[in-house]
Amino acid sequence: MLESIKKSLQLLRPRAFCFLALGVLFQNVIFSQDLKEDATYLKSVEDVLIKRPLYFTSIDSVFYKVKRDTLKMKYLALKSKEAKYLEGESYALNMLGIYYRNKSYFQRAIESHKKAEKLAIQSNNIDLQITSLNMLGVVYRRMDAVKSALDYHQQALTIADSVQNPSPNIRKSIAVSQNSMGNIYLALEQYDLAIQQFKKSMAIERALDNKLGLAINYHNIGYAKEATGKLDDALRNYETSLDYNNQIDSKIGKVICNNSIGQIYLQQGKVPEAHKIIKSTITPAEEIGDKFYIASTYTNLGWVQTEMKQYREAGDNLFYALNVAKEFNLKGSEADAYQRLSYLNEKLGNNKAALKHYKAYQDITNEIKSVKNTQYITELVFKYDAEKKNEQITNLANEKEILNLKLAQNKKTLWFGLIGLLLLSGVFFGYYKQRQLKKDKTILTLEQDMLRAQMNPHFIFNSLNSIKLYIINNEKENAVYYLNKFSKLIRKILVASTEKEITLEDELETMQLYMNIENIRFNNEINYTINVDENVNTTNIKLPSLILQPFLENALWHGLSSKEGEKNIHLNVSRVNGGFVRMEITDNGIGRTEAAKIQQNKILKRKSVGIELTKQRLANFSSDYSGNYAISIQDLKEDGKPSGTKVVIDIPVHEIKLKAV
Repeated sequence: MLESIKKSLQLLRPRAFCFLALGVLFQNVIFSQDLKEDATYLKSVEDVLIKRPLYFTSIDSVFYKVKRDTLKMKYLALKSKEAKYLEGESYALNMLGIYYRNKSYFQRAIESHKKAEKLAIQSNNIDLQITSLNMLGVVYRRMDAVKSALDYHQQALTIADSVQNPSPNIRKSIAVSQNSMGNIYLALEQYDLAIQQFKKSMAIERALDNKLGLAINYHNIGYAKEATGKLDDALRNYETSLDYNNQIDSKIGKVICNNSIGQIYLQQGKVPEAHKIIKSTITPAEEIGDKFYIASTYTNLGWVQTEMKQYREAGDNLFYALNVAKEFNLKGSEADAYQRLSYLNEKLGNNKAALKHYKAYQDITNEIKSVKNTQYITELVFKYDAEKKNEQITNLANEKEILNLKLAQNKKTLWFGLIGLLLLSGVFFGYYKQRQLKKDKTILTLEQDMLRAQMNPHFIFNSLNSIKLYIINNEKENAVYYLNKFSKLIRKILVASTEKEITLEDELETMQLYMNIENIRFNNEINYTINVDENVNTTNIKLPSLILQPFLENALWHGLSSKEGEKNIHLNVSRVNGGFVRMEITDNGIGRTEAAKIQQNKILKRKSVGIELTKQRLANFSSDYSGNYAISIQDLKEDGKPSGTKVVIDIPVHEIKLKAV
């Protein structure tokens, strides 16, 4: 190889190229001397340069065992550049970027991944471009730069979604993007959304039999459970993650899981067990050299030593963790260290120092979040309003029951009284009957208010969260579009709340807006269609407001949320026997039986009162007609298997008579 370089050097006549050629020669000499004993590796590089594989997995299968060796990756990058093999150079630069990230050299990692992305774009290699974007997102996430991390992961997902029949590596990249976005939701304290992303990622990793991906997702779900106080669930997920890490012998994975398990033990008051498991992670963390996990490990060690009243050792370890976090700009780790130092000084009675450290912890936490989340306060307000209306309904129902008992007693006395007493009793009965009707109307009004209160925290706030993410992602057109839709929907709900009945046209328009907003959270996967028969005049027919919303919500969250593939909801409106309007809501979801199983397995069971309240409202509405309303639910099957659900609602209606012009 050296002889060929020398010969080519002699052929270069212009002196301007001589120094460049000498530089390449010396670099090759250095690499050749360092790698002269690894003939197998050199042969692998030569073979790859001849075959020039295009896909990440193909290149990775050759260099999998040495991809963490920076010398060998630098050599691969150099030789690929000489041979103008852009894919090989991009792969090597990504591997170097991962090494720099794990050593907390974040700027060097970003430079390597950006060069790798540029090469992938030049070679029009979507596979490597997605990988590079995801790696950039992971680096920025490690730096707690939420906005930049989200941008890169969403770019990767957008490109990946545009690929038909994606390769295993692209599918794996999609899983990485979803996992990373889940971590971003964790930073924003959106734990339910985070778990949804982790489960999506986990489904892909399980299909690919990627144990590392499964280990990561189980750990992240454990973190979300721990953050919400579900320590037993968190511990189970951490232990499952540790089992996968043991199977693949991942040293860094073991360090992460053991630290997390130690934290759970501390919160459960199992201090000796926590100390033992956290202490065992110190040496492996230092051997790995990842500053992020070194800082986390020493922070946890300081925490457990505080609980053991080893205050001097605790202070030394916490300050060591703090200095590492500051030196390598690890904001999250810095915040954790300040929080534990505040706790240590509180134990020592140093209230001034405790306050100082806690303030530093709060400042960094607010800096990481950048956008303050008012979800908790808003949900408390809605919850309070709903509970207050529940209490009013209960009190009124009790009063009504008392009145009924009094009426029953009075009716018995009617047979034994004089005519005058009968007349007096009749007046008394009429008085109480009027009060009953008034209370029935009040209860109905409160039930309608309660329906909206149930809708608010589950639908309105989550819709605002979805629109907020468009704003965070700088997707202005989407944000404005859905914000207009959302404001129009809220306006219609407020108008409808003041009217006993609305036109069918208004009801269908309101439901169209509702489905548009809900579809944001389903990534616009729901195909919602409306068909109105020609003999139905939607502007003339009146009916109670928001009648269809509970049934559409059930179709979305029980029928389609757990379904894979095409998701459809169809609403058909027709006339039946002249005096009725029929509305049929058909979805191609998982069916009621499977939905009930999923609901039973949920830790938090969401109890819907919307349909029961709707039935009561329809019963009150139908009391003015000779015919009563009817609701039937049909389980649809195809080849003996559940293929969806069909809800049929028949409502007696009257039409508005329009004056001739």
